[in-house]
Amino acid sequence: MTARDVLERYRDGELTLEEAERQLRLDYVLRIGEHTLFDTRRSCRKDIPEIIYGQSKSPEEVAEIVSEVIRDKDLVLVSRADQGHYEAVCRAVGEAMVSYIVPAAMLRVERGPVTPSRGKIGILAAGTSDLRAAEEARTVAEAMGVEAMVARDVGIAAFHRFLDPLVAMLEAGVDALVVVAGMEGALASVVSSLVDVPVIGVPTSVGYGAGGEGKAALVSMLQSCSPGLTVVNIDNGIGAGATAALISLRCRR
Repeated sequence: MTARDVLERYRDGELTLEEAERQLRLDYVLRIGEHTLFDTRRSCRKDIPEIIYGQSKSPEEVAEIVSEVIRDKDLVLVSRADQGHYEAVCRAVGEAMVSYIVPAAMLRVERGPVTPSRGKIGILAAGTSDLRAAEEARTVAEAMGVEAMVARDVGIAAFHRFLDPLVAMLEAGVDALVVVAGMEGALASVVSSLVDVPVIGVPTSVGYGAGGEGKAALVSMLQSCSPGLTVVNIDNGIGAGATAALISLRCRR
């Protein structure tokens, strides 16, 4: 729940003054087991849903965190999740509340109504191997109430492939673009050179040699001579999707 949601619910009489004050406190920390100190007001401050990083946590730890957090929130995401995480979370909160977005390796746990779309972004994935980061960006943006138009396998190996989906996105009025690319990462610079909206480049760990770690794509995007392109860390679809969604929400506000 965002600060705006709290104020609107207080205005409409759905929350008492005391409950609204509690919801808006910035210093509230929840201790979960012996492993987590959870900042319950982060999503309220930042307008980004809580995202639990699952890769380094056991299924039981993730399930415990989710079951505690979802009591006071309508939506929680888990990134870098696997089948074990999914099954443990389903046991903890009930299968009806959990969606496993396999291409993104993410869980979406929600107990409230789906957030209506208030913005629009575009996501271009250069190759099939780049899809996980692209789907991460889409999942986060949609969780923030932003529609995401996605074009897949449109890298510059066949240069003309990205033009039609890019035109469609611009004509639809997207407020920002996320471009996901491995190898040399050139698609991000090419797209940025053609558009008048912010472009967020996501280098991926796809390629040969140093390129296989994403370093070549990262350096290439950072060295872009096209103004308007900003770059997140290697494989960080989460950060790109959240940033693009924030841009769109601010544009529509």
